[in-house]
Amino acid sequence: MKTEPATLRNVLRTVVQYRGGAGQWAWVFHRVSGLAVLLFLLIHIADFLLIFWPSWYDKMAALYHHPAFRLGEVFLLAAVLYHALNGLRIILIDFYPGLTVHQRRLFYAVWVVFVVTFIPSAYVMLKPLL
Repeated sequence: MKTEPATLRNVLRTVVQYRGGAGQWAWVFHRVSGLAVLLFLLIHIADFLLIFWPSWYDKMAALYHHPAFRLGEVFLLAAVLYHALNGLRIILIDFYPGLTVHQRRLFYAVWVVFVVTFIPSAYVMLKPLL
């Protein structure tokens, strides 16, 4: 049997075509949110290294006060919050394997808690921009 190379296009096509349900989408969102947090951490570490060049550090600090960065912080909050809540769902399933049959309910519960927590937090973070 011939397999296609693992290009980004093939991976994305497989993710979109696969109809695994709530478990699949929980996995996809968990990976994407984890990569977003990792990207933030890498940028944060690189930014921290700028303390050795004060003029560059001052320029970056001024850039971080731009409204676009406030919006980026809201996206970071969304990524961290979803990743943490879904991680708790995974821990519950690991410790109580009987909950596996309730995968879909747990997935929706994560989203309900996410929305109830994220909306007020995002409002508070974006309020100075409004």
